[in-house]
Amino acid sequence: MEFTTVSFRCAALKASQRPGEWFPQVAVAGRSNVGKSSLLNWLFRRPVAKVAKAPGKTRTMNFFLVNRSFYMVDLPGYGYAKVSASLREEWGRDVGTYLAGEERLAGVIALVDIRRGLTDLDLDLHQLVVHAGREQVVVLTKADKVGRGRRSIVQRQVQEQLGLATLPVVSSVRSDEGRRELVQQVERLVTEWRGRQGGE
Repeated sequence: MEFTTVSFRCAALKASQRPGEWFPQVAVAGRSNVGKSSLLNWLFRRPVAKVAKAPGKTRTMNFFLVNRSFYMVDLPGYGYAKVSASLREEWGRDVGTYLAGEERLAGVIALVDIRRGLTDLDLDLHQLVVHAGREQVVVLTKADKVGRGRRSIVQRQVQEQLGLATLPVVSSVRSDEGRRELVQQVERLVTEWRGRQGGE
C-alpha cells in the first residue's frame, strides 16, 4: 500500500461531527509531543497534519481521508498539564467513547517515546484499548535519539510490559526507519476490518 491521495476532512470530538462514510478508521494515539502529527506527515509523504512546537496543540480528533477509502485519525495527545482540567476531562471522555464505541475503528496505533519508555498514561491507554477489544499496533518513536542497544532493551521491555505477541515497531521520522513496517500494519488493520464486514 502507498498513500496516493490524502486530504484533511474535519476536526471533531463529538460523534455527530465526524465523517459519515462507512470507511475503516485507524487512530493514532499517544502522549502530547510524542510525534503523532510528524509521524502522520511522514507516512503520508506530505505535510497534511499540522505540527506544533508546543505540546498539547491537537485538541480535537483530526480525520484524514486516505486513498478515498479509509481514514487516519490523529487523536488529541494526553498528559499535557497546561490545558484546563475540564478540557482534559472532555478529551478523555470523548476519546474514550470513540475508542470504545466507534464501529468503524479498525485499530489503534499507540505511539511511545523510545527515550522514556512506557508511562502510567501509556499503560492507561493500553488498558482502554484492550478493554474496548481493539487491535493495537505499538510504535516506539524517535529511535534516532537513542543507540541500537537501548532500542533493543526498550523494545523487549515494552513487549513484556504490555504482553505483546511481537516486538513493537521502531520508527524514526528523521532516518525513515520503520515506515515500511508501519504502512504494512495500517494495511493489515484496514484489510482485516473490511474482512469482518463481509468484504463490503
